[in-house]
Amino acid sequence: MDKIRILGVDPGLAITGYGVISVNGADFQLLEAGIIKNSPQWPLPKRLSAIYKGISGLVREYEPCALVLEELYSHYKHQMTAIAMGHARGVIALTAGESANLKLVNYAAKRVKKVVTGNGNASKLQMQRTIQNIFNLKVLPQPDEVSDALGLGLAHAFIMRKK
Repeated sequence: MDKIRILGVDPGLAITGYGVISVNGADFQLLEAGIIKNSPQWPLPKRLSAIYKGISGLVREYEPCALVLEELYSHYKHQMTAIAMGHARGVIALTAGESANLKLVNYAAKRVKKVVTGNGNASKLQMQRTIQNIFNLKVLPQPDEVSDALGLGLAHAFIMRKK
């Protein structure tokens, strides 16, 4: 596999986590990671605009070949969470659709955990420690949205390596 860049995104209306990684064979480099944080007092259009601007800025700056999102999943008790996540996913997917060279990829959380840690039921801490080791970070990647986004990017890199 040639050197590629992958943008992992953990979508959410309040906090959207992102991680940009560079992959060159078995070498993984963390280029940037962070969050896009929205105020709960902001109206929906302003929140979606902030997510759109943040993700599209990352796409322009880093020119990833893939944007990796977590598949939508919701327990029946938390339907509103799924709806909120769906709004965020929509503007992120739009960003991918606007770029001719950007592939949109979706993975289920269990698959990401299985690929990255070897355990589909891995805890947040197990994911954070694995990511910390892979990128030789001095501290655990935080908040959870950042480690989830980095896990998405890593999972895609590992899956692509096997193809």
